[in-house]
Amino acid sequence: MKKTFSSEGIVLARKNYGEADRIVSIFSKHFGRLSFIAKGVRRPISRKRASLEIFTHISFFAHSGRSLDLILETQIIDSFREIRKSLKKVSLAYFYCEVVGRITREAEKNLELYNLLLNYLEELKTEKNLKSVRLKFIYDVLVIMGFWPKGKEIPNPDALLEAVLERRLSSVRVGKKLTS
Repeated sequence: MKKTFSSEGIVLARKNYGEADRIVSIFSKHFGRLSFIAKGVRRPISRKRASLEIFTHISFFAHSGRSLDLILETQIIDSFREIRKSLKKVSLAYFYCEVVGRITREAEKNLELYNLLLNYLEELKTEKNLKSVRLKFIYDVLVIMGFWPKGKEIPNPDALLEAVLERRLSSVRVGKKLTS
């Protein structure tokens, strides 16, 4: 990667760092999952604040740092406002982001998985049957990542996903209750 670079991506996770900063994980179209430090983003006057919310589709401009890259500018492509109006849909969108964040490695490019995540978020805007779309997402992710053969049915998708990830997902518990 160059010193400065740009791409588009989907915010997967964030955590507070220091007094006004945040560490943000973004699944980018051109570089895979990357971690950034967003300086001053927790201040009320920050222009980047809204664009770095989880499952927001953004374009960004960043600078390579010694340990973490620094996110310089962001612009919202889609905030998925329709999803944010429903608690059930928000929990499912968080689930999507957590799965992608855990199943990928840092800087491992996967355009097919990026497009899949973006398509599922778009579909979630109007989807009514959340349980079936959640199970279909698990199946599609496992097939794309090579953990399951295409065309074969998964008897217990949640158990297989946790076995592949070798840990329990925090958003599964909430997502199962809301989409049942």
